Amino acid sequence: MFEIAPLPQDWLPTFGVLSAALSIGAYGPYIRDTLRGGTEPQRASWLIWSCLSVIAFCGQMAEGASQSLWFAGAQMTGTVTVTLLSIRRGKGSFLTRPDERMLWLALIGLIVWYFTETAAYALAMTITISLLGGTLTVAKAYRAPETETASTWTLSFIASCCAIVSVGTLDWVLLAYPLYLFTLNGAIICALALGRAAAGVQPVK
Repeated sequence: MFEIAPLPQDWLPTFGVLSAALSIGAYGPYIRDTLRGGTEPQRASWLIWSCLSVIAFCGQMAEGASQSLWFAGAQMTGTVTVTLLSIRRGKGSFLTRPDERMLWLALIGLIVWYFTETAAYALAMTITISLLGGTLTVAKAYRAPETETASTWTLSFIASCCAIVSVGTLDWVLLAYPLYLFTLNGAIICALALGRAAAGVQPVK
């Protein structure tokens, strides 16, 4: 295995815990703003993310993740919490027909995992589906940037960077989940910036 960065191995736990702490801290403002009515979670996105974050956490654990597992666990806790809040305070429908197809594909990934005993297949399908579900929030962030909490996505982006470093080696199975969130969070941040620029809105969150 190649090392991602020339860091001492005893530094990796620090980055693992830091990624989890940042993830948990990132959800604080989002939950606060959702309870206050300023942020409106896109229900379908968060439902998909919560289901698939559980799969990703279990898949990472099965593939032997250690320090980066803190990040996956924090993400799972945060997404499930926001999904529960979105039931009354979110925006959009929970499951359209395309959303149902995404979750069925996730189930197929679990079945493949069960018969092959290789979590990589389930992780790959989970990440692909999560990216598709994420496009709903990216689009909403551009159209209605005032309904999203920018600090959450910024902290989540930094957390994903720490999680990437915490893996320590060029193991694509373990790197896949934090790299996916690095991409998704970056896309949402860009959509918020572009949406605010187009609407002439100053960042307030």
